[in-house]
Amino acid sequence: MPYEHVVEIRKKNLSAALSTYYNKPLLLHQGHMQWLFDHEGRRYLDLFAGIVTVGVGHCHPKVKEAVKKQLNHLWHTTNIYFHSPLHEYAEKLASRLPGELKVLYLTNSGSEANDLAMFMARICTNNYDIISLRSGYHGSSPYTLGATSISAYKPGVANGSGCHTTMCPDVFRGIWGGSHCRDSPVQTTRTCSCSPDSCEAKDKYIDQLKDTLDTSAAKRIAAFIAEPIMGVGGVIQFPKGFLKDAYQMVRERGGLCIADEVQTGFGRTGSHFWGFQTHDVMPDIVTLAKGIGNGFPMAAVVTTEEIATSFVRALHFNTFGGNPMACAAASAVLDVIEEDGLQDNCRTVGTHLLLELSKLRDKFEIVGDVRGKGLMIGIEMVTDKETQRPLPTEEMNFIWEDCKDHGVLLGKGGLYNNVSCFFFVFFFNLS
Repeated sequence: MPYEHVVEIRKKNLSAALSTYYNKPLLLHQGHMQWLFDHEGRRYLDLFAGIVTVGVGHCHPKVKEAVKKQLNHLWHTTNIYFHSPLHEYAEKLASRLPGELKVLYLTNSGSEANDLAMFMARICTNNYDIISLRSGYHGSSPYTLGATSISAYKPGVANGSGCHTTMCPDVFRGIWGGSHCRDSPVQTTRTCSCSPDSCEAKDKYIDQLKDTLDTSAAKRIAAFIAEPIMGVGGVIQFPKGFLKDAYQMVRERGGLCIADEVQTGFGRTGSHFWGFQTHDVMPDIVTLAKGIGNGFPMAAVVTTEEIATSFVRALHFNTFGGNPMACAAASAVLDVIEEDGLQDNCRTVGTHLLLELSKLRDKFEIVGDVRGKGLMIGIEMVTDKETQRPLPTEEMNFIWEDCKDHGVLLGKGGLYNNVSCFFFVFFFNLS
């Protein structure tokens, strides 16, 4: 289809609310592993992994073959019937989750998964208030918009009743930070006098959470939801120990702890299969999406048998949740990650890339911070290191356009849209 015809259709038949990247949006024709090809055959290195989705690569042959095989047998049924792909996948995924996190609810998107997790927490605790972190993104449904705390995603209508936000523990741009806050070989340029086993910044941010609980929420709350590393917020890493202390405080108020693993899951952080494990915490509910199906619309909510049992009193149904083809794709994704040792690759390659990219901070005044873990890396751009003012949008757009023109696709993130996000495919290697 000619590019001009696509533009015409876009204007006439698709909502203007569907935003695109670049002055002249790409018309993609084909994808293979880490590469994308446009309608003119030009090749692009996808360092955004389809918005953190194609972890094992575009059109991975094993995933493709699994879907083709399932397509010949059964491509749709619902949960009112049994079908093997759903049950095989449920068993396989549950085996990768620690502790008592063994009961699954399958949905189609991260917004749906977080929406269901919030609903589940409210039903199971008989409490209403939900706490999230500023700069966090958890979806765009009516429920999840309340937990999302980036103004660009929040329309000027009432949303998110009962949701409250607390200060984001950002050790680079936040009020407090030090020289060894992060679980990372790359720290901020800030200094502190903390001993190796303490973190004053963490304690200050926990005090802010306590203040939010004391002043803005009911005495008993439903849940606290947070990503192990903020994705849309700009690859923000929390100070070590923050989530552990936050979980304890939330549970003292009767709340459940929800780990939003939509972007961090399936080995992307390298050191662990799940992002929450890097914080040495055990959530009550985990939400998964994006990389779960390597591009197939699929998501999941995973919880304990106790919570799942208490949720039975709320009728829950999803027509497409647990679709046979999506389950076949997701099952193949787990096999590829395991067979090809991709979690370890995320760790070794990610650490190397992080250390190399951090050298840019020493070389360029506009590189304010380099951060991340595994193959999830963010570079925050500033006008200068002293003021840390975010690099203006027009200058960021120029950088992204220039990268695209050189055949490299990056992601955008951060409260001020000044973070270049690198979310590599899992098999990205040093060669």
